[in-house]
Amino acid sequence: MYRARIYITLKPTVLDAQGAVVEKALRSLGYMTVGDMRIGKYIEARLDGGNRDEVENQVREMCERLLANPVIEDFRFDLEEA
Repeated sequence: MYRARIYITLKPTVLDAQGAVVEKALRSLGYMTVGDMRIGKYIEARLDGGNRDEVENQVREMCERLLANPVIEDFRFDLEEA
């Protein structure tokens, strides 16, 4: 059994409107050192069976086909035995 931790972020060239709103709100609360705020997604999944290479390929495929939008998002993941 494996545990995948998946991180999905907007590509650097994509405007992050949500990040800009959060950054502005934090600055209005007095956090003036905040800058370049980017908002992403974090997903955890348990995967049963298979060897590590098969599970890595499966997680990569899930990200490419559904979890991340390859046009505007990048992804990375960590995989560990559970």
